Amino acid sequence: MESTLGLEIIEVVEKAAIASARWMGKGEKDTADQVAVEAMRERMNKIYMRGRIVIGEGERDDAPMLYIGEEVGICTQPDASKFCNPDELLEIDIAVDPCEGTNLVAYGQNGSMAVLAISEKGGLFAAPDFYMKKLAAPPQAKGHVDINKSATENLKILSDCLNRSIEELVVVVMKRERHNELIKEIRDAGARVALISDGDVSAALSCAFSGTNIHALMGIGAAPEGVISAAAMRCLGGHFQGQLIYDPAIVKTGLIGESKESNLARLAEMNITDPDKVYDANELASGETVLFAACGITPGTLMEGVRFFHGGARTQSLVISNQSKTARFVDTVHMFDEPKYLQLR
Repeated sequence: MESTLGLEIIEVVEKAAIASARWMGKGEKDTADQVAVEAMRERMNKIYMRGRIVIGEGERDDAPMLYIGEEVGICTQPDASKFCNPDELLEIDIAVDPCEGTNLVAYGQNGSMAVLAISEKGGLFAAPDFYMKKLAAPPQAKGHVDINKSATENLKILSDCLNRSIEELVVVVMKRERHNELIKEIRDAGARVALISDGDVSAALSCAFSGTNIHALMGIGAAPEGVISAAAMRCLGGHFQGQLIYDPAIVKTGLIGESKESNLARLAEMNITDPDKVYDANELASGETVLFAACGITPGTLMEGVRFFHGGARTQSLVISNQSKTARFVDTVHMFDEPKYLQLR
C-alpha cells in the first residue's frame, strides 16, 4: 500500500493545502474548507483504488462535500471495469480533514493543515460526528499515562517518563469553557498550558516528536479528528486514547443529536455497544497498514505553511507509515506557470 499510494497521498494533501491557502486571511472559513475539499476529491479520483470515506465532512444528505460513505478513486467510476483489475484492486478506508483549522486559515493564524489517514478496508474506526475526550503523549509515556487518571496524576507519570520536572512540561488544551477546570488543575499541578483555538491533530502529532516543546494533549475535541490523530500516533509509537462524549451538557457547544438519549440511540445504530469505552490508537486505527499524511496550510510546529511565489508555490508535508516505520518530511516546489524564479526559502 505504501509503495503504491505513498506519493499519491502526499499530492492529495498538497493540492488541498494550496487551494485552501489562497483564502488565508480573507475571513471566509467555509470557502477555505470547500476549496480544500474539492481539490482533495479531484486528486483522489485520479488514484488507482477503490476508496471509501469513513471520516469526512458529513453525512450524505447533509453535506455536498467528502461525505461519510462516499467512494473515491478511479475504480469507483461507472466504467471502472474497463481498466481496474479486481485481482489487483486496492480497497481502502480513508479519514480526511481537508482543512483542519478552518478558523486558523480564515484569520491567518498558525497551525492549519490538510490531513488524511488511510488503511485497508475496515482498518479505521468509523467515528460518529460527536466529541471525544483525548489524551496524547510521547512514546516514552505510552501505556503509563491513562485517560482515566486525573490530569495531576498523569503529569506526575509524564514527569517520571520524560525525566523532567512537572514545571518543565507543556500541555496543549483547546480554549473552551468546558476545559476551565482542567486548565486550572494543570496549572495548579505546576505544568504550563498552551491554549489553542483549533487544530488539535497538530497538537497530538507534536507530542510524538522531541523538540516541539509539547508534551501532552488533554481535553475534549472532535471525534473524527481523534481517529486521524490516533492513526498518526499509531505509526509513530506515541500514546493516544480517546473516549466518545455523547452528552451535550459536558461539551457545552452542541452536538449532532438533540439530547444525550438521541446520541446514545445513534451510537447503538452504529453498533457501538459500549458508548463509554476508552479506545487506544491500535483500536481507532486497527489496520495492518496505516498511512498518515499532512501538509501545512499555515505555518505550524512541524511544517511550514504554503508559500506562494510568482508562478508557483512551495509546500511542506509529512507522511508517516507503520509499514516502513518512517516519518518523511517532503519539501515540494509546485510550478503552476512558467515561473520567473524558484523560491528556495
